[in-house]
Amino acid sequence: MSRAERLLTLLETLRRHRYPVRGAELARQAGVSLRTLYRDIASLQAQGAHIDGSPGVGYLLRPGFVLPPLMLTEEEIEALVLGSRWVSRHADADLQDAADALLAKIEAVLPAGLRQQMASNGLVVPTGKLAHGTQQHLPQFRKAIRAQLRLTLVYEDVAGSGTERTVWPFALAYFDNSLVLAAWCELRQDYRHFRTDRVRSFTLGEPYARPRRALLTEWQQMINERYPQQAESRQTTDTN
Repeated sequence: MSRAERLLTLLETLRRHRYPVRGAELARQAGVSLRTLYRDIASLQAQGAHIDGSPGVGYLLRPGFVLPPLMLTEEEIEALVLGSRWVSRHADADLQDAADALLAKIEAVLPAGLRQQMASNGLVVPTGKLAHGTQQHLPQFRKAIRAQLRLTLVYEDVAGSGTERTVWPFALAYFDNSLVLAAWCELRQDYRHFRTDRVRSFTLGEPYARPRRALLTEWQQMINERYPQQAESRQTTDTN
């Protein structure tokens, strides 16, 4: 491990602790001598890291120090590339553009060796596009989720009948062949799943009454309780 990698690892270790960590424990985790640890801490402090403490007392990284960005491991690069490639192949146009821009920004600032590794990454995502009718609503659906806005949907149910629902959207679930909007339905007074390709039209409304995070947590608990063995597969079923 190079000295730069060792310093970054030490910062990551300190960041995980809310209370002072003794130098001997930090040295053990880093696999270095106590003397080397003291030198590393002094180097980080000289670079602006807000590390409080002293020998025999322990060390604590205070808030306010931003770790150097883009010091990525091989696995982190693979995760980044795989996820961005999936979005670029399967999401709506706005997210596809964002994924491509993200990869370009990351590649532009990586060291040469990591940039080459990123370019030659062997992880492949099959090509697949959402139907146009599904894509066109997604930017507004994401906006409604972020801003916690009501949506009034004109929705086609399983039987092909149209119905109007006012819902509180809090999640979009991406599946191989469909996209599902998870929401609290004011009509049913319960959680419902709406396939986005069955939304004929919609309007954005006022903010809904509960925090999105609370809805998401409650919905996940509901899924686990109702379908303990098939929670994931059941989310693809239109229950409306």
